[in-house]
Amino acid sequence: MFVAKVTGSLVSTQKVDSMVGYKLLVVEPYRLESKQRKSLTTTGRTFVAVDTLGAGEGEFVLITQGSSARLTSETKGLPIDTVVVGIVDNVHIDQACVYSREED
Repeated sequence: MFVAKVTGSLVSTQKVDSMVGYKLLVVEPYRLESKQRKSLTTTGRTFVAVDTLGAGEGEFVLITQGSSARLTSETKGLPIDTVVVGIVDNVHIDQACVYSREED
């Protein structure tokens, strides 16, 4: 799993029948900033993820990729590679809070 930030959405009016009705988000994986270790920073990559939880732009989410993305009850059998499996409330590293949804 990875922590990612929702940076946008994607609309596709033509897609395989099994994907009709699924919300698609553009997500950007984040990592712990390596020097100070007090904040999250982008990895510089982006992915399209299926959202089954109702995440919004600017929120940090938990994503899973690969075959694991097809193991939720909502995504079983879908032709996907990335899915939002959680909305992040806070991240603590070495007893310090590096992200809090309440402060965002």
